Amino acid sequence: MEDKFVIRALAALAQPNRLHIFRSLVVKGSEGLTPALLAEELGMPANTLSFHLKELMHADLISQERSGRHLIYRAQYDRMNAVLTYLSQNCCQGEACEVSPEEICKTC
Repeated sequence: MEDKFVIRALAALAQPNRLHIFRSLVVKGSEGLTPALLAEELGMPANTLSFHLKELMHADLISQERSGRHLIYRAQYDRMNAVLTYLSQNCCQGEACEVSPEEICKTC
């Protein structure tokens, strides 16, 4: 993974609303959430939510799928795991680490 992609992902998550949105989508899993359910869950106005969803999509941390009249947003677990792998790639000074990224997110 290139530095610019990691920087874009971390910058997107460095904003509280986007972090809350992303975490909600991670918790929901492959089922995903509609913007209406996300807005209700987070108590966020629709226009604010829309702006933050766009930023998370630009960072490639979430995906969007149309299901009939609804949009479904899901966390991109492969991208999240790639960022975690990048961040921990050279940890422990080359020694075996106690916890691998796979163990951190077994359900992803």
